[in-house]
Amino acid sequence: MPFEERRSKDKFEKRQNGFQPKVKTDEKRPEPDMDQIGTDSTEDIIYGRRPLIEALKGGRSFNKVLIAKGSRGSSFASELMELSKAKRVPVQEVDRIALDRAAGDVNHQGVVGYVAAISYVEVQDVIDLARSRKEDIFVVLTDGIMDPQNLGSIIRTANACGAHGVIVPMRRGAQVSSAVVRASAGAAEHTLIARTSNISQAIEVLKKEGAWVVGTSLEAEKYHYESDLTGNIAFVIGNEGRGLSRLVEERCDFTVKIPMRGEMGSLNAGVAWGVIAYEALRQRVKKAHM
Repeated sequence: MPFEERRSKDKFEKRQNGFQPKVKTDEKRPEPDMDQIGTDSTEDIIYGRRPLIEALKGGRSFNKVLIAKGSRGSSFASELMELSKAKRVPVQEVDRIALDRAAGDVNHQGVVGYVAAISYVEVQDVIDLARSRKEDIFVVLTDGIMDPQNLGSIIRTANACGAHGVIVPMRRGAQVSSAVVRASAGAAEHTLIARTSNISQAIEVLKKEGAWVVGTSLEAEKYHYESDLTGNIAFVIGNEGRGLSRLVEERCDFTVKIPMRGEMGSLNAGVAWGVIAYEALRQRVKKAHM
């Protein structure tokens, strides 16, 4: 198959050798950058210092925590940062106006936490699931997917295709909120969803486990159906507008594209993943029956 020519023997051997198991004012203020804050109006929140600390201690999963600028240095902030770091929850310092908008007409005490709709797992948990089933790794990573509807669709398709999990970035991307769970038609409750601080690092972990990493790009040389999508494989779906980030695309073993015959130049990210995922499933089923 032509795809095999793209699999460099040296590259494969190199990877195998590197394998390792395991304030209110009248002054007009700028709008807060919601991409930076990463909120979803449908997310559940916990506000107030003691409730948030106790929730973190109790094992609740959070998408992120917002804390008022200038709070660092206090005993509360120190405890919050320590607990958040241990739970791998991102903490962002924001203006009071952002906190006021997030919490509404309540006394938030300078801190708001966005509760995750599910409990995240580690990347290794997704890999372990594949190994426990004695199956080739089949996962999808999102690189900057911002729309909760798209993320929900990606999770739903991943589950329907038998993928072992979905890997999402801790920052610069939609988190699993109640809106995402609804968009997934409940699939998020039955799918392992790992959160990573660095998608590129997650890719390297998957490569060390023998997975080939496939990105999606309009500039790809081959269509998805022309490529071998069997074996240990991890797909990466890029941002709705700009696609894959440069660093992530550079770490992909190869990229694929979907044929477009009409006036539109691209598909919705969730739809594109569905097209590729089912081609991968078709190939895998065919191979299993050969």
